[in-house]
Amino acid sequence: MKTVKWFKNPEMIIALSALFIGLLTAVISIYSAYIDRAYARASVWPNVELYRSFERHSFSYGVVNSGTGPALIKYARVALDGSPIKRWSDIEAFADISQSHIHNRTLPAEQTITPLIYEGEAIAAILEVDNRLAIELCYCSIYGDCWVVDRNNTPKPVNECVIEHQHAFLQ
Repeated sequence: MKTVKWFKNPEMIIALSALFIGLLTAVISIYSAYIDRAYARASVWPNVELYRSFERHSFSYGVVNSGTGPALIKYARVALDGSPIKRWSDIEAFADISQSHIHNRTLPAEQTITPLIYEGEAIAAILEVDNRLAIELCYCSIYGDCWVVDRNNTPKPVNECVIEHQHAFLQ
């Protein structure tokens, strides 16, 4: 009787084929889950931008989320000549302004917050202060991906949004 080598045995060929197909299916499933997760993150990706607007007798700062998902604004940092400030009213030129809260807010996609509005005659003084002002926001997506954006509107990824209390803007 002639013996057949183990790898030429029909049952072994079927078993090895089933093993190969199972491994290939597992690899495809893992890759598909990776792609699905990346798509889910991209479908709710916030993109926060800062802007200013001024006309003859009005000036405002705005924050818009031009991304596809909500932005969880964790902190704001505002500094005048490099020194952190807590409130807009800490700046003398901004004494007569309308303001709204900016940090620890959820900004839905395609929505805008206007944290500061000035209407009056002293636009030149406001613009002079504006040139010395630094604004930074740290925000996260619902998946915990976080970015820091400043007035250059170039988001920089960070691991988490952390700021020392004395540097945080409270308004």
